[in-house]
Amino acid sequence: MINAQDIKNGTCIKIDDGLYFVIEFLHVKPGKGNTFMRTTLKNVVDGRVIDRRFNIGEKLEDVRVERRPFQYLYKDDMGYNFMNAETFDQVSIPEEQIAGVKFLKEGDSVEVQIHAETETILTVEMPPHVILEVTYAEPGLKGDTATNTLKPATVETGAEVRVPLFIEAGEKIKVDTRTGTYVERAK
Repeated sequence: MINAQDIKNGTCIKIDDGLYFVIEFLHVKPGKGNTFMRTTLKNVVDGRVIDRRFNIGEKLEDVRVERRPFQYLYKDDMGYNFMNAETFDQVSIPEEQIAGVKFLKEGDSVEVQIHAETETILTVEMPPHVILEVTYAEPGLKGDTATNTLKPATVETGAEVRVPLFIEAGEKIKVDTRTGTYVERAK
């Protein structure tokens, strides 16, 4: 059990038989009345985001979450198959639990968040940025670089990313897995 004022970003709490990660919190002290915590919570199972207030001193049930390194192996009918980098155990994880799955390629390392008491997998987090090769991009026109114009390009995982006009097929680019946007050319 933790007090409401001890909530931080990334804390996992149990409310109404559901597990939620704290995305954002704000300590509010109104001119009149009691101090409270205004939070934005994300449901671990379905990804829904809710807003919730907690009074200071209110007891909340926290959930111990462990982060473990896993390596992506392959995809089959059961889902995406990963190997624990420490124990070499293999596990299949459904697509809904993987954030940024369209940028996942074989051999990538990810962090899996696991409920410590029940050993159940909560979510899979991709690294914030990945380097991917562009497999298809429309050719850019010479001299058409005066504006910040973007064009669609397909990367090696099959995902489509909007890139600047100077990017061509065969180049490696850095992509933000959280937003799916182009960051820069890979060095």
